[in-house]
Amino acid sequence: MGEVALMAELEAKPPGPLAAANDARDERRARERELVRRAQGGDVAAFEQLYRDNVRRVFALSMRMCGDATRAEELTQDAFVRAWQRLPDFRCESAFSSWMHPLVVNLALTQRRSRLRYEARVQSTDDLAAFDRGQGTPEPAAGVDLERALQTLPPGARAAFVLHDVEGYRHDEIARMTGTAVGTSKAQLHRARKLLREALSC
Repeated sequence: MGEVALMAELEAKPPGPLAAANDARDERRARERELVRRAQGGDVAAFEQLYRDNVRRVFALSMRMCGDATRAEELTQDAFVRAWQRLPDFRCESAFSSWMHPLVVNLALTQRRSRLRYEARVQSTDDLAAFDRGQGTPEPAAGVDLERALQTLPPGARAAFVLHDVEGYRHDEIARMTGTAVGTSKAQLHRARKLLREALSC
């Protein structure tokens, strides 16, 4: 078979799974960029579609951050309101969901700090030794899954685990976001892993 005939045959073959997946991803990104462009121009329907495309992922992150379904719903709504306000700053250099991740995290941390001030709690989250027993200890239960176990963690430990082990932030980034020291972030992550192991082994 000549080179020209071989090239013609290869071009005639349907794309493989990887090429098809890449094409589908490119189509999704192009569609998303068009929705963002329209939403930035004030098209509310386009933003509603962005909401529908991303709300499940944002809610899942919100749930992991706050550990309560009601607060997670509120956080999700607040995050999309903030996204609408900041949409002119979005340059489509990443996926819309990736752009929203730090926004959700920052809102969750801000709300947590506000709630702690409102409730006038005096217990420091820097020292997690008190959570080894008492109300912060997961109740023994067979088959506790990770999501339920996450909800039993103290807020600081849960935030460190979600940000580091789930979202992939470094300790120095977590320290900046939470307003704590790098050592505190590491200690909270260590405590979170310990409590999760105990909960999941029940």
